[in-house]
Amino acid sequence: MPGDGVETPGWELLKRIVPMRSLYQTKIAFAIVILLSLGFGSIAGAAPRADLWPRWQTHDPQSRISVDHSAWGHFLDTYLVVGKPGAVNLVRYKAVTAAGRQALDHYVAALAAVTVANLDRAEQKAYWINFYNALTVKTVLDHYPVKSIRDIKSGLFSPGPWDLKLVRVEGVELSLNDIEHRILRPIWQDNRIHYAVNCASLGCPNLQPEPFTAENGERLLDKGAHDYVNSSRGARIEGRTLILSEIYDWYQADFAGSRDGVIRHLRQWSEPPLAAALQAFSGEVIYDYDWRLNELK
Repeated sequence: MPGDGVETPGWELLKRIVPMRSLYQTKIAFAIVILLSLGFGSIAGAAPRADLWPRWQTHDPQSRISVDHSAWGHFLDTYLVVGKPGAVNLVRYKAVTAAGRQALDHYVAALAAVTVANLDRAEQKAYWINFYNALTVKTVLDHYPVKSIRDIKSGLFSPGPWDLKLVRVEGVELSLNDIEHRILRPIWQDNRIHYAVNCASLGCPNLQPEPFTAENGERLLDKGAHDYVNSSRGARIEGRTLILSEIYDWYQADFAGSRDGVIRHLRQWSEPPLAAALQAFSGEVIYDYDWRLNELK
């Protein structure tokens, strides 16, 4: 800035082409660009930490209320194509009709009208997982066609739509990040949630072909963990290199906070020969993720 005695690279060139009345603002912007080029912008790609939003802890252990997710089940039956073991479940976004979109909108509106505090814990967990997944699919459809969900932005430097306020529940506006990182992760502290919430990408754990409920939640969480760990998207060994989904890097804190903790988790869910390879593994770990849309072409 003027008077600080520091000239950033390229500043002399900028002074020749930018009117003097805007030099102050331009130098601020140029400094931001330099910071971004040095890696400051990588913060935008970092995974949010679990940060409890206390108001959503309220629940009714005696509640017998059951939220109706049949509309979501019908949408999945109609537009989700289940892959073979180890493959990705794909959504037929292009085939979704006007009636299908309207039904999804009505389902989201019905969930938004629920008084979450009146539900018991198991019902709440299923509610938030289904809500997250339905909102993700709706967000893609609202901006379709896109090649990746990251093409949908929530801000200038945002990595995707996850901070967009998409819905109002109990009078409070919520984003996908709010649901995942301020409600689901901190309240339940269950790392299997990472296998339940779907980010509409090929590298993500599968969108399950049935809604979560209080009754089937544990089964679907276990299935999601087992299927993802034993797919090439979750973990695979090539030579002396263990290639893991970036989920295990972004959210290492949820897997005992270390590489060893991640490997112990993988061993818990892995089948032979991956289990045997992990037992003796001591090589290099690298991370990979495919952000292309989970779309049936």
